[in-house]
Amino acid sequence: MAMIAMPRPSAPNLGNLKAILTSPKVGVAAAAALFVACAAAVVMLLGPASGRPIRVHLAPAFAHAPKGWSEALAPASLVWLSEDVLRWSNLAVPAASHGATPGAAVPAPSANGGLPQAPITGFFAPGPGGPLPIIAQDGRTPFQAYARPFASNGRPKVALIIGGLGLNARATQAAIVTLPPQITLSFVPYAEGLQGWIDMARAHGHEVLLETPMEPLDYPDNDPGPYTLMATADGPETAKKLEWILSRASGYYALTNYLGSRFLADDKAYESFLGAVRGRGLGFIDDGSASRRTGGGVPRASAERVIDDQLTQAAIDQELLKLEASALQRGQALGAGFAYPVTLDKVARWATSVEQRGYQLAPASALAIKK
Repeated sequence: MAMIAMPRPSAPNLGNLKAILTSPKVGVAAAAALFVACAAAVVMLLGPASGRPIRVHLAPAFAHAPKGWSEALAPASLVWLSEDVLRWSNLAVPAASHGATPGAAVPAPSANGGLPQAPITGFFAPGPGGPLPIIAQDGRTPFQAYARPFASNGRPKVALIIGGLGLNARATQAAIVTLPPQITLSFVPYAEGLQGWIDMARAHGHEVLLETPMEPLDYPDNDPGPYTLMATADGPETAKKLEWILSRASGYYALTNYLGSRFLADDKAYESFLGAVRGRGLGFIDDGSASRRTGGGVPRASAERVIDDQLTQAAIDQELLKLEASALQRGQALGAGFAYPVTLDKVARWATSVEQRGYQLAPASALAIKK
């Protein structure tokens, strides 16, 4: 897996970006950076302090797309994505704040069900590679600020996480657009245009997890990438890698593991990781690999089954039925899957009727508890 490290400044200014693009010295680099933002179909709306509208022209950005990118989306989708970018780029942009603000209000979901755009004032601070999540001065956490609001209706709760998003444009867009907003989406930190994808997911109402590469038992034959958290690493090395992962984007309410059978089995490594998560007010939701681990004051949940270990429609249907049965027995159940085409199709179909069978479709955050 190739690493694409693209640190984001804590408060980018689109007016300055336009000036940069006109400079012959940095034109190529700036155009590439602009593509990364637009390829994910979202513009970071942190504009001039005056708050005046800004229009972003997409043609120069898409002209620099790598081969195969535009083919990943249907022409109609590209039109829809372009219109959304232009619509968002014409909003008035308030002055950005970089530190915690006492009593800072968390914006309410929009009228169409979308979640507030990240980062939210009071829940982030500048880091060496981009904004980092922090606990607000009034004690509220990024978990509380970025999780999807949920009110139980008393029925058994069923939640699903779809992961591996951000690397494949077609699969990522399909998950965001076709799955109901109650489905939690999990993104790969190495993805290009990561903030754009997360912004798009939240605009469609999905809460977001950020995947954390962790050392598996068969490492290095199975290598999760250059920022893998290693079981034998000392505290500063783990903290440095984790900070890079956290600064890749904002808007996630919790972390989830990518692999990690060795890392999560090591007491010292797990406690070090959990301490960092707790200090930033985040949660930790795993794919079942850490189901026996306590939370240490961190909101925790573990998926009890992976629904697409067997990539057949019949097998996925059976796993979803088992998830329902577990929710009926225990009052709630959490499953996990990957953004395979067959998984997305089956989950989208299943989600349209699950509530008719007496269940409540819930975001994963609604099942997380401090333990």
